[in-house]
Amino acid sequence: MTHTLDHRDLQDPAEEPRVREVNLSRPFVWLRLGARDVVHLPRASLGFGGVVAAIGLLLMVVTWKATYVAPALLGGFLLVAPFLAINLYALSHQLEQGQAANTAEAWGAWRANADSIALFGLILALAYIFWERLAAIVFAFFYSGQALHLSRLPMELLLSGQYVGLLFAFVAAGAVLAAIVFALSVVSAPLLVDRPVDVITATLTSLRCCARNPGPMLLWAALIATLTAVGFATLMLGLIVIFPWLAYASWHAYRDLVEV
Repeated sequence: MTHTLDHRDLQDPAEEPRVREVNLSRPFVWLRLGARDVVHLPRASLGFGGVVAAIGLLLMVVTWKATYVAPALLGGFLLVAPFLAINLYALSHQLEQGQAANTAEAWGAWRANADSIALFGLILALAYIFWERLAAIVFAFFYSGQALHLSRLPMELLLSGQYVGLLFAFVAAGAVLAAIVFALSVVSAPLLVDRPVDVITATLTSLRCCARNPGPMLLWAALIATLTAVGFATLMLGLIVIFPWLAYASWHAYRDLVEV
């Protein structure tokens, strides 16, 4: 008999989740456990990773001639990734409980805490929209040349030396926003799937995880950004494996950082 994510079996929502302190090497353990889950769930993992990669490739194709829009929208992928991975968190939970993988059940994992998960998704979507507008402002302020195709943008920005200020401002603005969203969401989505908590409790728990574990969290953020960049560099093909890998690893990060 399968065991669903029934919040009646979980911690009292009124009780504040307790945060653990972990050592600096733990992010590599999370990646190892995430890779193990990919091996155990190859069909579901690669299938969902393929969908995410196809969406990313579609965004790249659609925005190919839109200069700043492509890097802005693709970079914003990191902002909404925690929400996109909700069903993969549920699959990791099933493995953790010793269950056979049930993809249909995992797709419905959001229903147990639907209101809070929907609000969390809306917050991430607003952050995505804000980043796209911010990127447009930065690009308009610093770039005075003719509109470029995405294929010529790296050469124009990196090799000409004329737009170092634009590159710095673009990266700095994106890094600040990504750091804020990361701090608010690093364990929020898995926590919302696992327990009947509200968005405020989830985000505050995420902030406390970062405050108590600054070193491991900085390393974890760097690993996520690096692996995602590898996925982009392979024209999204790498995301077929990398996205589910990071999603499962994020579930194990949550389990490590927040007491059951």
